[in-house]
Amino acid sequence: MNFKEEFAAVDLILESKLETRGVDAFALSLIKSERQMRRLFTHLVFQSKAFNTADINALKNTLAKNPKVYFKELEIGFNHISKFSTIDLIGEEYTSLNKDLEKSKKYRNKIFHGQLTDQNLSRDDLLKLVKNIRRWCELLATNSLDKIGYDGFIRNSFQKSKGKIYQDILKYEFSSVVDYKVFINTKMVSNLKKKLNAE
Repeated sequence: MNFKEEFAAVDLILESKLETRGVDAFALSLIKSERQMRRLFTHLVFQSKAFNTADINALKNTLAKNPKVYFKELEIGFNHISKFSTIDLIGEEYTSLNKDLEKSKKYRNKIFHGQLTDQNLSRDDLLKLVKNIRRWCELLATNSLDKIGYDGFIRNSFQKSKGKIYQDILKYEFSSVVDYKVFINTKMVSNLKKKLNAE
């Protein structure tokens, strides 16, 4: 699976005549961006020498059991352990695309709860957001594949790198699953809280 194949389902929705194609493509695109970020993060985590295939279930469960980890926390975690931040990987379009991504998550939450957004989004508005979410995912996938060797869409993020590339990009080496759990709570969840409070 790669970026194009991952977004093939979104293309089918967009090409349809369905009345709900705007909302459907929007929601699905956001889900795919969140899954990509999660896979990129877990892939880098798994490169630590402390982990092997016997640890996969414990690593999955540790992340799954934390109800406070969403897209932004995963991005914070990724940036903590990778020498290439998401800003580095997405480049000059990061600020504008990130702004639309943040906006999209707020809209999605309201839509999922049956609430109308204050902006009364039209289908065209949603399709513009779909385009920008897709652009974020494409840039992140292309440059992650180039710099890290993994794009966030290839199935099974829990695989070791075939080369020595990780010696050059890992800023943080996990020592155990317990260390991983502590990292999630102190570096990802707590850091986002501090950032929000500062704003």
